Amino acid sequence: MSPTPSSSSPTTPEPLLDSAGAAGAAGGTVSPEPTGNGPAVNPETGIASAGQPLTHLGGSMEYLENHESSSEPTEEAGSGATGRRVLRRRALNHEEYHALVQDRMRDLDALETAGGARLAPGDGLVVALDVDGTILDMDGRVSERVMASIARLRAHEVPVVISTGRGIAAAMPVVRHLGLSTGWMVCANGALTLRLDPDAPGGYEVVDSRTFDPRTAIETLHAAVPDGIFAVEDPGIGFKVSRLFPDGELIEDQQVVTMAELVSQPVTRVVLRAPGMSVERFSEIVADSGLHSVEYAIGWTAWLDVAPEGVTKASALEVLLARLGADPARALAVGDGSNDVEMIEWAGAGVVMGSAPQWVRDRGDILTEPVWRDGCAAVLDALIERVRHP
Repeated sequence: MSPTPSSSSPTTPEPLLDSAGAAGAAGGTVSPEPTGNGPAVNPETGIASAGQPLTHLGGSMEYLENHESSSEPTEEAGSGATGRRVLRRRALNHEEYHALVQDRMRDLDALETAGGARLAPGDGLVVALDVDGTILDMDGRVSERVMASIARLRAHEVPVVISTGRGIAAAMPVVRHLGLSTGWMVCANGALTLRLDPDAPGGYEVVDSRTFDPRTAIETLHAAVPDGIFAVEDPGIGFKVSRLFPDGELIEDQQVVTMAELVSQPVTRVVLRAPGMSVERFSEIVADSGLHSVEYAIGWTAWLDVAPEGVTKASALEVLLARLGADPARALAVGDGSNDVEMIEWAGAGVVMGSAPQWVRDRGDILTEPVWRDGCAAVLDALIERVRHP
């Protein structure tokens, strides 16, 4: 895996749009027939070569509003052509960021002192990174520090595995932006594992796919949330949906179909979206629905991902590391959502972003700053610093 761009000259990222939930993506289009990923550079879908602007990565006004109550200093950057308000939380200055990296180094030292494996490049290290809320900010940017820290790890030949709730079509623009043209990626909360290959169609090969019969889950959830929007993923193509999602919440194509067609064949993922419903009420309804024999995760909005039973980001990473001959004790994972909990607990070092719910924070080994304060980048740079300061 060759790093692009270089760590000494990180590419300045352009504005992106953020995801709606645990698996959100972006700027959805509607076509009567679903289409594939297309060529490596496709301005209509926002797929571009490494470091180029990502124009369609998803967005939800509800998602942004759920975060605007933060006490962090913010600036309003205007609405632009989209008519959306974009918030800029104050980034750390150089001295503050350096102090944050030093804090994360002390956290890694403490884990090792307590009996954990040494986590540093050259010691069999593997890094697994969530996307939304971890490396991608709420206004849809990958910061220069995140870009540079990932490039530094790759320069040290550390496998960096993007592990996301997003589907293939929503995740590929992100990995291309990061310069990850080779390596591995986990999508759909563990239901899909991809080998990145610039010579393969779409830039990837699916090496593992886990599916389940969606009928029981959809019927159960439809009884509980009859006004919800239901979708099943067609990997690498898009979603079959009961009706269209709110504007900007899916990068993939949406094909409106009947409920009978939604349940007609095995799928990797079911999505339920309830626009306008509070996350608290949505969580209560889902918990009381009687849904079982599946894995599910709720995002920042009333968005539910349902995966095959036993399938999580952690289960996919476990299989992947066995394929690579790597030790989970030497894995570091970073995330912020309920769909990251198993991955965080599985890794030798589980890092939780500061924006995560308290119950998720309680599951991690290390708590870092939120994404808008480059909490993930600081952890990655701390790993690099351990090479210089063993």
